[in-house]
Amino acid sequence: MGFGVDMAKAREIHKTKIREAREPKLAELDIEFQKAQETSADTSAIVAKKQALRDAPADSAIDAATNEAGLKAQWNTSILGTTPYV
Repeated sequence: MGFGVDMAKAREIHKTKIREAREPKLAELDIEFQKAQETSADTSAIVAKKQALRDAPADSAIDAATNEAGLKAQWNTSILGTTPYV
């Protein structure tokens, strides 16, 4: 008899890690956005990046993960950076 992983709890921890990782990235993008507005530059790319970060914890693949490895694989390094899972 072995111990299993509580996937509901693991999903919540994973989402919390995403929220922690995105916080400084959103702050950086806020600064970029303000600078772009000051120069009347196009802000659409910045807005899209911010939206992707906001949407990251709600990714349906997180809820679909059936095991720990599958959940860890749902870390989107392209928007969140390096995975916290070593």
